[in-house]
Amino acid sequence: MKFYRCSSSAPRFQAVTPGEKIPETSVLTSLVQPGAREKARQMGSGSSNDRFVVSRRRTGFGDCLWSLAAAWRFARQTGRTLAIDWRGSCYLDEPFTNAFPVFFEPVDNIAGVQVICDDDINQRSFPGPFFPAWWNKPSIDCVYRPDEQIFRERDQLDQLFQSQKDSDASTVICDACLMWRCDQEAEREIFRSIKPRPEIQARIDAIYREHFEPYSVVGIHVRHGNGEDIMGHAPYWADAERALQQVCSAIDRARGLPHPKPVRAFLCTDSAFVLEQVSAKFPDVFVIPKQFQARQAGPLHNPALGAEGGFSALTEMYLLARCDTVIRFPPTSAFTRYARLFAPRVIEFDLKDPGRLILIEEDSQELMAS
Repeated sequence: MKFYRCSSSAPRFQAVTPGEKIPETSVLTSLVQPGAREKARQMGSGSSNDRFVVSRRRTGFGDCLWSLAAAWRFARQTGRTLAIDWRGSCYLDEPFTNAFPVFFEPVDNIAGVQVICDDDINQRSFPGPFFPAWWNKPSIDCVYRPDEQIFRERDQLDQLFQSQKDSDASTVICDACLMWRCDQEAEREIFRSIKPRPEIQARIDAIYREHFEPYSVVGIHVRHGNGEDIMGHAPYWADAERALQQVCSAIDRARGLPHPKPVRAFLCTDSAFVLEQVSAKFPDVFVIPKQFQARQAGPLHNPALGAEGGFSALTEMYLLARCDTVIRFPPTSAFTRYARLFAPRVIEFDLKDPGRLILIEEDSQELMAS
C-alpha cells in the first residue's frame, strides 16, 4: 500500500449523494400552510425580508450541515433570509418537529445572514413563486417527490449557484444533497457559527477531558452502511475483507507517525461487525458506547433509535474533529467533513484508487511512498 502526502487543499472529489433515497413525509411537502399558497404568491418581494432560502434535509448530520453551508452561501450572496427546516429528520420519530433546535443552539444570524431555525417553522408561510419550479405545484401534488425529481433539483440548484446570479423566485428551496456546492470557507463558517446544544457539548467536553486530552488521538471513522444502499461509498466495500485490511493498515501507519503524547485510537462506525473486527486487531481501541442496529439492518441515523441516536452521532462527529489524526474510510462520507476541515492531520483513501493512502497536513506538499 502506498502512502502519499499532500497539502491540506486536497483535490476535489466527485460529488456523491449517499443517503439521498429518503422517503418523503407528507407533512413536509408544502412550504406554505393549506389555503395560504395563493396568498403567498401575491406577496411582494421588494424587501430582502420577503426573500428566502429554505434548507430542508432529513439525512445524516454531515449531509445536513454541508448542504446548509451551500444554502447559507447563496443566501449571503443574494441578501435573502435563511430558513433551516429539518422536519422529518432521520434522527427523530416526530415528523412535525424541526430537528435543528433539538440538537443545536438557536441562532438568528450567521455572518450577516438572518436565520429562522425554530420549531415555529410549522406555522410559517413562505412567499411564492418558488425555485425550483416543481414547488409551484398545488400542495396536493407535492406529497411525493421521486428520486429523479430530487436529483433534477440538485442539478438545477447547482447551476443557479454556479451562475453567481439570483433567482426571480421569492423563495429558493434547497431540498437535495448539496455537497461540493460551496467553497470550504462557507463550510467553515457554518461549523464555527453553529453549536451543539449545551447538554450535548457538555458530553463532548467531558469525554474529551477524560479520554482524549492526555493522548495523541488517532480518530478512525469507518462508514459501512450495515445493509443500506451506500451508493457513492460502494467501491470501497467491493471486497469487505480487503477494506478492513486497508483500515487496519491505515491505523498502523497513523500510529507510526510522530506524536507528542502516547497514542490512543478512537473508533467511530455504524457497524457492530466493523467494531468487532477492528477491536480484534487493536484491543486497546477506544469507543463511545452506543446502540447499534442489528447486523445488515441499516444505518444508525434511524428514527427508531430516537434523539439519543442523534446525540451519539454529534458527540462522535465533534470529537473526531478534535483528534490529532483522523482516518476517513471512505472519504466520500460527509460525516467526517467537519474533521476534514479542522483536524491537523487527515489520512484518507484515494477516490479513484482505494488502495492508495493520502496523508493531508497543513503546509505540507511532500509526497511519500512506501
